[in-house]
Amino acid sequence: MILKAKERGGGAQLARYLLSMRDNDHVELHEVRGFVSDDLAGAFREVDAIAKGTRCENYLFSASLNPPGGEAVTVTDFENAADEVERKLGLDGQPRAIVFHEKDGRRHAHVVWSRIDAERMRAINLPHYKMRLRDVSRDLFRAHGWEMPKGLRDWRERDPLGYTREEWQQARRVGLDLKQLKALFQECWNRSDSGTAFAQALKERGFMLARGDRRGFVAVDYRGEVYAVARQASVKTKEVAARLGDSESLPSVDEARTYIAARMSERIKGFIRQAELEAGQGRKALEFERCEMVGRHRQERQALTESLEKRWIAETNARAARLPRGFSGIWKRITGSYGKIRAQNEREAWHTLLRDRAERDGLIASQLDERRALQERIREQRDRQQADLLLLREDVARYQDMALPERETDRREPDREARKRQRSRDRGRDFGFER
Repeated sequence: MILKAKERGGGAQLARYLLSMRDNDHVELHEVRGFVSDDLAGAFREVDAIAKGTRCENYLFSASLNPPGGEAVTVTDFENAADEVERKLGLDGQPRAIVFHEKDGRRHAHVVWSRIDAERMRAINLPHYKMRLRDVSRDLFRAHGWEMPKGLRDWRERDPLGYTREEWQQARRVGLDLKQLKALFQECWNRSDSGTAFAQALKERGFMLARGDRRGFVAVDYRGEVYAVARQASVKTKEVAARLGDSESLPSVDEARTYIAARMSERIKGFIRQAELEAGQGRKALEFERCEMVGRHRQERQALTESLEKRWIAETNARAARLPRGFSGIWKRITGSYGKIRAQNEREAWHTLLRDRAERDGLIASQLDERRALQERIREQRDRQQADLLLLREDVARYQDMALPERETDRREPDREARKRQRSRDRGRDFGFER
């Protein structure tokens, strides 16, 4: 599993996020352990109140457990991983909560511990927790036989297309996949050996190189969105400055936006609107199918939960009926047979719990397979749409280049006619006739 974590405060905000259905197909509060309250918001309020007796502001330790996509991971696997993180970081016995999220056909868990040792009234120190989580993650990949990501084997092989939340939000605004966007910038950077070549490579793909206010060199697209060249191309700022030279020779962001806006024809804008409309219609159809599937899956889980609960009650009553009562119960306690019956009931209850959990895991696994198949169709459609939008950006650049000579010709034409008339006046009315 890929493990990501941080120390944090803001328990109320974290509880709202963990229970939010906004970006998730399913959310399940699996465990609230070591708290007086049995709901997440109340549990985090307890930690917040205890932490006020210390100087600790980041009184929670929040971790996400992300197994590889397509792997069948049971609830027990997630619990064992959380237990291993506890042991490795010295959080044994601390109050914790586990919440499951499902999105895009993948299931992951959020585990939140209290860092406050209530007996000593101090925060538990977590030195080098990122390195320790990395070791736990590697052990989990080896234990389950999963293919370990290159970046986890060696940090120097990490994904060069990694991105921040702000970059992801920007990509969503312009309707592009961020990895494709970064790959585009990196391709332009790798194929160019000078600032002029890099600017031309960006121009062919619908971007204009400009001078940023704080980020040095940036690129501006036809929507006016600004992209930091160093970040998008995954190179150092010094390398960008060395290759591109002085940024003062470039237009500012406002000048670039004005230039692009002036050259955008209504016809090109119509092409863009049409492509975006078609993409939106395709997304709505698949989104409707996704919503229908999620609703059906929730009903199936609810029906299974109710069925398991009824069976659990019936089996519990049957086990309770075995225990003798009255004088017979007293006699069996004396002879020791009462303890044997109780031990048998406890074993059966434990096996029943494992059986019910396996049934629930099986249902969730089958639903995840169905959801992943739909997500694959969504991904294929999105990739096609992204390719169309990238090609459209290149078309924008070509149309702009085609339109420029026409406008320059239109501007030169009146000047050419005026010069002809002036030459005629200078030479006289009989110009061109021999005397």
